[in-house]
Amino acid sequence: MKAHLLYSQQDFNFVGELPLNHEDLSQDLELSTLFESMAQGDKFLLEVARRVVLTSLGEPEAIIYRQHILADCIDFPEMTREIYAIAVKSITERRGLWGHKSSRFPSSILSSAVQELEMFVGLLKQLRSLADSFAEKVHSEGLRSLFRSLQVDLDDDYFAAIDNHLKQLRFKDGVLMSAELYKDNSGINYALCSPWESKVRWKERIGIGPRTVYTFTVPPRDEAGANALSDLSSRGINIVANAAAQSADHIESYFSLLRAELGFYVGCLNLRDQLEAKGEPTCFPIPVTSNQPHLTFSDLRDVSLALRAENPIIGNDVHARGKMLVIITGANSGGKSTFLRSVGMAQLMMQCGMFVAAESYRAGVSNGIFTHFIREEDASMRSGRLDEELSRMSAVTDLIRSNSLMLFNESFAATNEREGSEIARQIVRALIHAEVRVFFVTHQFDFAESFLDEQQSDFVLFLRAERDANGRRNFKLVERDPLSTSYGEDIYKKVFLEFSNPN
Repeated sequence: MKAHLLYSQQDFNFVGELPLNHEDLSQDLELSTLFESMAQGDKFLLEVARRVVLTSLGEPEAIIYRQHILADCIDFPEMTREIYAIAVKSITERRGLWGHKSSRFPSSILSSAVQELEMFVGLLKQLRSLADSFAEKVHSEGLRSLFRSLQVDLDDDYFAAIDNHLKQLRFKDGVLMSAELYKDNSGINYALCSPWESKVRWKERIGIGPRTVYTFTVPPRDEAGANALSDLSSRGINIVANAAAQSADHIESYFSLLRAELGFYVGCLNLRDQLEAKGEPTCFPIPVTSNQPHLTFSDLRDVSLALRAENPIIGNDVHARGKMLVIITGANSGGKSTFLRSVGMAQLMMQCGMFVAAESYRAGVSNGIFTHFIREEDASMRSGRLDEELSRMSAVTDLIRSNSLMLFNESFAATNEREGSEIARQIVRALIHAEVRVFFVTHQFDFAESFLDEQQSDFVLFLRAERDANGRRNFKLVERDPLSTSYGEDIYKKVFLEFSNPN
């Protein structure tokens, strides 16, 4: 049996390599807050969330497959958590049993394997019961397929047969085996026989029929005879002991994969509960494939900020269909970086099959998501800030490909505006030429204005963080041409004038 809750035709590789830029992506988009909220203190769920979110899907069909499963999980959260609890229990309870892997005796291996199988069978019966209860209630292809396989593969006849086999493997009536004699009278071709064949006819039992079974008894103090008999028994049960142990490993593997794949959806439920408690909107995004770039959303929020903030945060609306370049300018502390993180995080969440924090979200599927955010000065002074920025940009260009999404946050501002603008301009033009979509937060008016002067607005969208006449920020971005000022004097007045005049 297969779970197939993350892919329709394959298992998720939880030990595979993460994207080479995953550390920069996590740092720049503050993904640790997202992962921790999904995990709720569970280290296993934390790793599951991290791996699934950072391993983006590239096809809308694959994204929608997960979305449908998540929608069922949201409709039936108790069912989801109960199945997950069963999978977790299978792992924890097996660890509590005496391990057979440390033993070299077939009888010990068999005893442990039977004990584990009996425990697993009990949990499989619970899974089957849940499948019977919810098979007709869920709508997603993934869960319906899972429940159907549980009902077909784990039917009543299966459980009756396996219960009978496990009962026989206890060998309460002793071990029946056959063997052949080799030329030197040594035993060969040992085989375990069905205990049903060992039943003696009733006439033989009362002594009036021909004898078919001959017995002998090992004397109590015959240690050598007892060891020889134990060795013969071990040869007979060795194959079945290994088979039983492999069966237990196989079932454990199924439960482990079910736990991991369903753990992603449990993490999504944890996250959704927290966002709902804070009054933040959520929706399932619409992934599209198009030769033209597509991005349209309403009331999009930065999930990490929403999870940390005490009050609901401000969302933004954008219609950027057909735009390859989005330049964000405007007032300092006006929400530009927050907006950029919200776009990157929403794209990541969409491409792993999650909901996003917005009223609506429709976007093209990217081949990769890359970030280049401003960083603190190198404390070791091994290189200047501009060298460090260019080094990170070089690493990005080695990985990025067409139809990717590139997010810049105040990049190349470590030098003067003329040089920084020229560097940014050449890099952005090269990326757009390579069919990479770019979002760029900047205070460099020379850079932003150059795209106005060259009348390239057919593929450029300009957003600006607004302020009112008194310098207050409303954290809303609107479609406006860039200005030559970022209103840094507002921050100066707030910090220095209010400090010097506290009254």
